[in-house]
Amino acid sequence: MGTPLFETKLPGLNLKGRGKVRDIYDLGDRLLIVASDRISAFDVVMHDPIPDKGKILTQISAFWFSQLADLAPHHLVSTDVQAFPAACQAYAETLRDRSMLVRKARVVPFECVVRGYLSGSGWKEYRENGSVCGIRLPAGLVESDRLAEPIFTPATKAELGTHDLNVPFDQMVRDLGEDLAQRLRQLSLAVYRRARAIAEARGIILADTKFEFGIAGETLMLVDEVLTPDSSRFWPKDEYKPGGPQPSFDKQFLRDYLLSIKWPQKPPPPPLPAEVVRKTREKYLEAYARLLGRPAAFA
Repeated sequence: MGTPLFETKLPGLNLKGRGKVRDIYDLGDRLLIVASDRISAFDVVMHDPIPDKGKILTQISAFWFSQLADLAPHHLVSTDVQAFPAACQAYAETLRDRSMLVRKARVVPFECVVRGYLSGSGWKEYRENGSVCGIRLPAGLVESDRLAEPIFTPATKAELGTHDLNVPFDQMVRDLGEDLAQRLRQLSLAVYRRARAIAEARGIILADTKFEFGIAGETLMLVDEVLTPDSSRFWPKDEYKPGGPQPSFDKQFLRDYLLSIKWPQKPPPPPLPAEVVRKTREKYLEAYARLLGRPAAFA
């Protein structure tokens, strides 16, 4: 286990901004996205990083971009540090395994969420009114049920430290226009279906996920990360049993711990016990190993 990286400081490179997990540098015609080991829960960044998490996220994203390239254009140019611009080479050890050189794009201001199973905020909303983001579902479903068809439930992109907000598809249409909204929905559902089949063949149920899209010229493409334990619910297929919460290979373990201590889900975050950090890391590594078919060499 390496020393965790909470944030990067790369003098000489133009820091464009920091997200919950990623530090973004502007290299002119490209962006450099560096995945730190920060972890957030309930939209709050914890003070305790998860060692190797940024490397796991980057490598899983690269795997999925390659699996989906014929279906959805994406922003990834390279994850090979040696192929990065000369200004990056002084930081090769910091960047290795955890960074992506990507095309620039105008990011669509919505999270494109697809749900194939009834869980999380979708389950909560269904219990209250029988629907999810305005989509009426059959009566009598139980927690973690597989839906007859995946549903598209967009959310607004929240500022750091605030919660994303589920919204009806009609709001996306009003804000983006009918054509772009429909393209986003159709592409999100197509990508989810492809990814769900690939994941199930590797013993993982892809319960739900969120995509981010950007526009470069006339091209609509996947950006940021894709289908990682940070942006998806991964359940072990051989342990799936609807009717309650499922064991998972994502940060649900961390969320459950935070709920157990009755943290109010707003800053400041509580300190994380070493055992919670260790088990969270193990779950991410298990997702990596199952999806890529090999253990992580850097772990």
